[in-house]
Amino acid sequence: MPSVLSVLRRNRNFRKLLLAELMVFGVDWFVMVPLLVLLPALTGSGVWGALLLAMDTGVVALLLPYTGALADRFDRRRIMIGANIAALVGVLLLLGVRDAGTAWLALVGIGVVAVAKAFYSPAAQAALPNVLDRDELAAGNAVAGSAWGTMTIVGASLGGVLSSVTGPYVAFWAAVGGLVLAALLAGLIRRPLQAPRERDRPVQPTWAAIREALGYIGHRPRVLALVTVKSAVGLGNGVLTVFPLLAATYGAGPIGAGLLFAVRGAGALVGPILMRRVLGNRSWLLPGLALSMSLYGLAYLGTSAVNWFPLVLVLVFVAHFAGGSNWVMSNYALQGEVPDRLRGRVFATDMMLATLAVSVSQLVVASVIDVVDERVVLAGGGLVTLVYAIGWRVATRRLSLTEPAVEPESALR
Repeated sequence: MPSVLSVLRRNRNFRKLLLAELMVFGVDWFVMVPLLVLLPALTGSGVWGALLLAMDTGVVALLLPYTGALADRFDRRRIMIGANIAALVGVLLLLGVRDAGTAWLALVGIGVVAVAKAFYSPAAQAALPNVLDRDELAAGNAVAGSAWGTMTIVGASLGGVLSSVTGPYVAFWAAVGGLVLAALLAGLIRRPLQAPRERDRPVQPTWAAIREALGYIGHRPRVLALVTVKSAVGLGNGVLTVFPLLAATYGAGPIGAGLLFAVRGAGALVGPILMRRVLGNRSWLLPGLALSMSLYGLAYLGTSAVNWFPLVLVLVFVAHFAGGSNWVMSNYALQGEVPDRLRGRVFATDMMLATLAVSVSQLVVASVIDVVDERVVLAGGGLVTLVYAIGWRVATRRLSLTEPAVEPESALR
């Protein structure tokens, strides 16, 4: 099995795809952390931050079935570039958020960015096996799975520090530059990002293509188990809404909020990297997924009980170490189950269920954030995830992933 460094060194197309994703993920948090601090300061309420997170995930969840079908029908490179340009327009709208009367522009701007992400994510995820050779899949998935965590550290920490020192608007302009760079990198990828379409296979209408993917998932218990596993962490994800409030209770302010998001990203970075060796043992994947969900829930239960901010940071790291491991294990397993012609739609459904769970969690938190103590929110999020993990493991106890259902396909060499 090649190492992560050897794959990065020898596969230039994978490097470009990875760097483009790093830019996109970094921009996401470079914008979000300053906004989560800015909006409560402008409006005097934590509801705006919760609504912002719900908008970010809810729009993505609603669009993913449609955009996943497009990722299987159209050029994935062009989809990614177009999505980056659209996200740039959304970020520019954030420059108009100056007082309580213009706070609504934050929702519009993040809504536009969310639409762009709904197009970008399934195209980029489905393209990954096509820029990797078969022996590179485990290492490539590990480093790609850590990309989100890597840039959450950079984006969240730098976004928090820059917002504290210079104000949020400099961070927004930096995000614009990152999106331009991401579009340029995607345009430089030379390997095809999807397998050639079979000539005798007619192009399906979009909704028929979506129905085909849902039928594929529904008739394959292993695939169904894998596309529902991320929902456990998603249902507990409303805890992120209280990060700025939690930092404030410890007197840490914007820098503390940035640190909370940064250690969240650190966990999501380290988890996938350490899981690289485990990915070769498919028999461990289902028990490992249940364990990762449970650890996430237990860690957030712990954050609700401790009273020392450094220990809170450690527990948030542990939670998202487990969440990052969950993400890369489920993605890797799905790549061994799903053929290229369905991969965009199946991964879109997978992400839709996860982001829908996140949206529900964040909307519930938004409805109680001004009347319920943040520790109760943390405990509730952890408990929901833990209960889901136990139920999921009971439901999947007879399944096995010892062998992949399909050979992962690569693009023409």
